[in-house]
Amino acid sequence: MFVKDLRVEWRNRETLALMCVFGLLVVFLFNFTLETGREEALRGLPALLWVDFAFVGILGFNRSFAAERENACLEGLMLAPVDPGLLYLGKMLSNLVFLGVAEGIVVFAASLWYNFSFLPAFRSFFWIAFLGTVGYVAVGTVFGAIAANTRMREVMLPVLQFPVAVPVLIGGIEATGGALRGDAPSSYAWAVRLLVAFDVAFIVLSYLLFEYVLEE
Repeated sequence: MFVKDLRVEWRNRETLALMCVFGLLVVFLFNFTLETGREEALRGLPALLWVDFAFVGILGFNRSFAAERENACLEGLMLAPVDPGLLYLGKMLSNLVFLGVAEGIVVFAASLWYNFSFLPAFRSFFWIAFLGTVGYVAVGTVFGAIAANTRMREVMLPVLQFPVAVPVLIGGIEATGGALRGDAPSSYAWAVRLLVAFDVAFIVLSYLLFEYVLEE
């Protein structure tokens, strides 16, 4: 599943391009509301980044099962002699790669347009973004599979996903703000632990329950 998604995206280059363009557009629009400079950017940049990541991810999750909906491909995958949990992990990894690339472009654009350097806190910011993205992708992948079988899938996915992903967004915003401000890691350690706990819990649950998600 993971290799197949990468090959399909390499041939079409549609999903990743759409995610990157949308992410850049959000950063550009917020450029008119946030003043440049370190102190000003620190007030709203963490929330801006994670809101941008969230909506960019929605685009990717909606399209992640688009190909499988055509020609009963999803039913064929269910009949394959493969653990459904492995199908979930493969789809999750491909979504993680796509969203990670889009996030990198968004962060680079934000650093240019807001005149803000992420380098002093790059290591902390990288691991916080990684943990938050893993949790968000774990949620988005399983709810993307659920929404794929509904008529209003583009509307149902954010409605289903955002309430569950709130801990990821809260933990990501708080930890990112603390890291970018240069606060002591202990001051935002609770947010990092929240991200880790959410990642482990949701990946394990989704792996075990993905078979029933596909059947529904």
